[in-house]
Amino acid sequence: MDPNSKSVALNESVEWLEPDGLGGYASGTVVGLRTRRYHALLLTATTPPTGRVVLVNGFDAWVDLDGKRLALSSQRYLPDVVSPDGRNRLQSFTDEPWPRWVWQLAPGIAVSLELFVPHGVSACVLSWTLVDSPSNSSSSVPKLVVRPFLSGRDYHGMHHQNTAFHFEAQSQPLGVTWKPYPGIPAITALTNGSYHAEPDWYRNFLYEQERERGLDFVEDLASPGTFTMDLNQPAALIFVAEGHVEALTHVGSDAATIARSLADSERKRRAAFGHRLTRSADAYIVHRDRDSAKGSIARSGRTIIAGYPWFTDWGRDTFIALRGLCLADRRMQDAAEILGDWADTISEGMLPNRFPDQGGTPEYNSVDASLWYVVAVGDFLTRSQTEGPPAPAKLIQKLRAAVQAILSGYFRGTRYGIRCDADGLLQAGVPGVQLTWMDVKIGDWVVTPRIGKPVEVEALWLAALKIGGQFDSQWSAVYTRGMASFRKRFWNESHGCLYDVVDLNHQSGQVDETVRPNQIFAVGGLPDTLIDAKQARCVVDLVEQRLWTPLGLRTLDPADPAYAPRYVGAPKERDPAYHQGTVWPWLAGAFIEAWVRVRGDSPQVRTQARTKFLQPLLEGLHVAGLGHLPEVADGDAPHTPRGCPFQAWSLGELIRVQRMLDSSKAG
Repeated sequence: MDPNSKSVALNESVEWLEPDGLGGYASGTVVGLRTRRYHALLLTATTPPTGRVVLVNGFDAWVDLDGKRLALSSQRYLPDVVSPDGRNRLQSFTDEPWPRWVWQLAPGIAVSLELFVPHGVSACVLSWTLVDSPSNSSSSVPKLVVRPFLSGRDYHGMHHQNTAFHFEAQSQPLGVTWKPYPGIPAITALTNGSYHAEPDWYRNFLYEQERERGLDFVEDLASPGTFTMDLNQPAALIFVAEGHVEALTHVGSDAATIARSLADSERKRRAAFGHRLTRSADAYIVHRDRDSAKGSIARSGRTIIAGYPWFTDWGRDTFIALRGLCLADRRMQDAAEILGDWADTISEGMLPNRFPDQGGTPEYNSVDASLWYVVAVGDFLTRSQTEGPPAPAKLIQKLRAAVQAILSGYFRGTRYGIRCDADGLLQAGVPGVQLTWMDVKIGDWVVTPRIGKPVEVEALWLAALKIGGQFDSQWSAVYTRGMASFRKRFWNESHGCLYDVVDLNHQSGQVDETVRPNQIFAVGGLPDTLIDAKQARCVVDLVEQRLWTPLGLRTLDPADPAYAPRYVGAPKERDPAYHQGTVWPWLAGAFIEAWVRVRGDSPQVRTQARTKFLQPLLEGLHVAGLGHLPEVADGDAPHTPRGCPFQAWSLGELIRVQRMLDSSKAG
């Protein structure tokens, strides 16, 4: 046990994550109840980081002691029954350096479970230990029994009882192997116990989070048998996906030795990160196989997962998150690989915003993903020049060519009406397509179309032009013209802030006065402030007053009639609220940076920012996904976390702004 670990409140709304660095993971709640279809012990990416399938969903476990069966686990079943009663014996949970539970079975008798996923391997290691020995020497040796629950389904899907599931186990030197369905990876269980075939279906598991989200929430799982292990020594059980067994068995001759060896190695790897946030950041930086890319594009190396448990790698999310996850934490080689690989995906000046999880071609439907890429390239090149290590000349040439291709494509004109207008600003949008980060579409309804010249897109465009101007002087003239137009056209004198969109719906002079957080990027979050000091202070003060919450910025002024206070219900009910008041933690980075800038960069200002804004965000690391920030939260107090509990750009921006506040200069 890590002596620095602290007990976590036993709340089923708090979740842990153990990623494998390949796109797969193990995840669950601190009390052991599975509340999502995504909670699993062995969820593997068959084409890293995509093609995810759930192999081992969970397990029941109990200890046989002096003729009594004492449960260590609990499941929720229809209609709303929790059984067995293991959670009633749960005494504590810690998550450093990985999840560890302790159950009190009787006076003087407790059992712990440590669970971790070794990096780079699709496996889950579980090790139970008798924490306290029976004081009565006449007591029998406690026996642990574990009954795994299997499926072999797409991670977005649900599993139900059927006749096609193969329960049969093939004996292996260190355990058994199951092959639930053709075309699905086999599952091997390594154990220092004995296996007993007892095939059965466990029906009607109820997933509370799925029910709250208005989705299918009932599942059946197959259980092929049980493992029995004596607790007079650590009881090891390791689940590993097909193709990864050899990576484990070469480190030991039995399951307990393998578990100890993997634990020692993984503990050292995690300790090397030093800071907890740095280790959390590592969860999102994953391997991508060359053969896993679909369509005409092939990529290899590394990429960034947008969020767990259900996102893969998205363009916009990748380049926003990269500045915090990689650059702020000096992971320059990872940043180089990611930026270099994505450069190969440029088409007509655009980068894909999404790679489908299963087949299909990349989706080029974002106006800002390419611009965020240019900003990330500019940050990378600056850091490599000023802080080192110097980027290779070949990579610099490739990244500069990518920037040139993006700016040229946007300047000439590309998909969805994206092109540079005569005023030097970027216009974008066609009916029925969502191009900005506020991208909800329900059927044919684009909730926030923002067609025209959105304020944060212009801030990104100007930032990209300035970066490109360092390599090609033609962009400097466009930048100068665009800056003059921005300052002239976006200031809303009557409201003391910036318009959200000008030339709305491509109608010259039409504006959208809606108070949204997008205007903050004209002051913070990007290299330069685009408006004068007085205007910048007005923008920051207004955003703080109307949009700030302890978990980030609301997406709409609560005084607006369209404001949605909570992000709840079925998709048709909650999706319209996604950008109509819902809080997004990733926006906090730009806001805090802007707040510091307009007050002057001084130690006193940075101290105030840490106390007033950073500390509440740090407290958010303990309320949903442990060590991480969520995707979104309710606009109204208590700002309940929603969406993905582990979100890359939320954590990335927290890290970026924390490092900024810790540096000698904050702007």
